[in-house]
Amino acid sequence: QVHLVESGGGLVQAGGSLRLSCAASGSIRSINAMGWYRQAPGKQRELVAVINSGGSTNYADSVKGRFTISRDNAKNTVYLQMNSLKPEDTDVYFCNARIVRMNFRGEFIYWGQGTQVTVSS
Repeated sequence: QVHLVESGGGLVQAGGSLRLSCAASGSIRSINAMGWYRQAPGKQRELVAVINSGGSTNYADSVKGRFTISRDNAKNTVYLQMNSLKPEDTDVYFCNARIVRMNFRGEFIYWGQGTQVTVSS
């Protein structure tokens, strides 16, 4: 079993900051890419940022320069520092990880339960 547990969402005023965390636990051999996605009601889930095992990152154009993704491999945790938040950043944010499990071949994709981020104007 593998679980992703997110924390750090909440309500913030425009221009403020939040930091999301996502910790993976369970029978993990290694974690490849980790990322954050967001989804508004009735819309498709979209990529916010991703970081691979070597630390290379990729961001959605809408968050470049404002959001920073990082990871602590020793803790199997990925973070999303969100600065200069805008009302349009309001969404449910989901953590994603591509994990190689103990005693299994191949890579499995796991999702967190989602955490609400609300930015008021």
